[in-house]
Amino acid sequence: AEARAAVRAAHEAGAAWGRLPAKERSVRLRRWYELMVENKEELARIITAENGKPLKEAQGEIMYSASFLEWFAEEARRIYGDVIPASAKDRRVLVLKQPVGVAAIITPWNFPSAMITRKVGAALAAGCTVVVKPAEDTPLSALALGELANQAGIPAGVYNVVPCSRQQTAAVGEVLCTDPLVSKISFTGSTATGKILLKHAAGTVKRVSMELGGHAPFIVFDSANVDRAVAGALASKYRNSGQTCVCTNRFLVQKGIHDEFVEKFAKAIEKELHVGNGFDAKTTQGPLINEKAVEKVEKHIKDAVSQGASIVTGGKRHSLGKNFFEPTLLSNVTTKMLCTQEETFGPLAPVIKFDSEAEAVAIANAANVGLAGYFYSQDPAQIWRVAEQLEVGMVGVNEGIISSVECPFGGVKESGLGREGSKYGIDEYLEIKYVCLGGL
Repeated sequence: AEARAAVRAAHEAGAAWGRLPAKERSVRLRRWYELMVENKEELARIITAENGKPLKEAQGEIMYSASFLEWFAEEARRIYGDVIPASAKDRRVLVLKQPVGVAAIITPWNFPSAMITRKVGAALAAGCTVVVKPAEDTPLSALALGELANQAGIPAGVYNVVPCSRQQTAAVGEVLCTDPLVSKISFTGSTATGKILLKHAAGTVKRVSMELGGHAPFIVFDSANVDRAVAGALASKYRNSGQTCVCTNRFLVQKGIHDEFVEKFAKAIEKELHVGNGFDAKTTQGPLINEKAVEKVEKHIKDAVSQGASIVTGGKRHSLGKNFFEPTLLSNVTTKMLCTQEETFGPLAPVIKFDSEAEAVAIANAANVGLAGYFYSQDPAQIWRVAEQLEVGMVGVNEGIISSVECPFGGVKESGLGREGSKYGIDEYLEIKYVCLGGL
């Protein structure tokens, strides 16, 4: 009932918000951004308290999160239409872009602030209103953003939050996907949940954006700078304890540099990563989100070892507590092991040795998802070939961290539909209307 009430509130606020001049929407989004920056320390502490990520990472997320409000505040004033040359001299042909209406925003726990602003910034800039359903693990970040939205002058009903328990999640999600007053669904989460939401949305043919699961390959070719590859691997794999959709899930290392890479990667893990309380300044690895997440990591390690994989470092729960897990590196991994077939979403790095470029690309593309992919090479021809052949929506070449507000975020295959951020992100919340003026 509360979810439906939030949808009605968003619908009733929509007409006035959509009619505001773009500059007005821009000013308010900009003020919201400024308030986030002013309150960044408190907002970061909320994230660390909610999901355990190290405070430094949480501070980084808040600045990344705020940047989407800044970006889309600027994009609000650049929603351009077209004038098309008409085929008849007594006609003029126009194309307008208009807000789709109420957007339901369903977000995950791993980036409880950034996953909201990346969607909501675009939606509000386009003139849409939103109903946000945050993950049941992390509702406070969404509510904190709502408080700052009020302070920024975002009118009542434009930004609505519906927190709910795990038991109510499916029911609330179904309401948001089936209510006829909702015109658009934007979801970030697992592929399995995304498919359920797509089925619900089909009943009323809603617009959908889906940013779903990943299974990112990280390929290191013989020509790579190994030290740079190790630094990129560390950043890509262990950020947020491996709990991001663009984290590397499979390392593919060419035989010529395989042993050197594994040795240096293990040393870097042992030297640079520190498991601990997220509020401790030296912590780089916080807890996993819950017991179920830890059990999945354990399952993947047990399966791999039973099939011949070797634990190079880590491999078990940390003494700090049941949700803390040691950063783990496996070698002698094959494509038959669970950890190379499923997304682990934890601090586990499995390394597969390969012979040729063609073999690496084939292994990388064997997944039914394609969000991010990474590779290290200093061969210009190889860089072009592999970047074009990888079946993913985003490619990092000699770079392990690729997310940026200016760049389109999204995947191919079963990793989703649509793009977020960048100049393309606002189009997800706009309808194209063709107007033909006759009798001229």
